[in-house]
Amino acid sequence: MSCLNRKDWKRASMPEPVNHQVNAARKTFQTLYQISKLLNTNLDPTTLSICIRLCENGVNPHALATVVKELQREVKAMNDAQLESTASKTSVRSASERDQV
Repeated sequence: MSCLNRKDWKRASMPEPVNHQVNAARKTFQTLYQISKLLNTNLDPTTLSICIRLCENGVNPHALATVVKELQREVKAMNDAQLESTASKTSVRSASERDQV
């Protein structure tokens, strides 16, 4: 046991059915993530994992999808407003610099 690091020791001590379940869950998640990417959901693995857990705990998937889309829309609007604000400050600064010359 002294030659195994902690992670390897845990894996070696895990019963075979549990290890198989972990591998199956990992493969299932990877497949769901690939589908998510193909559908252009823009969900990172962490967010997708949270959504999956919410659905497993009884959250209505349609309602969850609606909330996620709305949050993504709001984030985009905030980012666009911030970019627009930065661009307008830059153009005002450039105009005032031209006026000084």
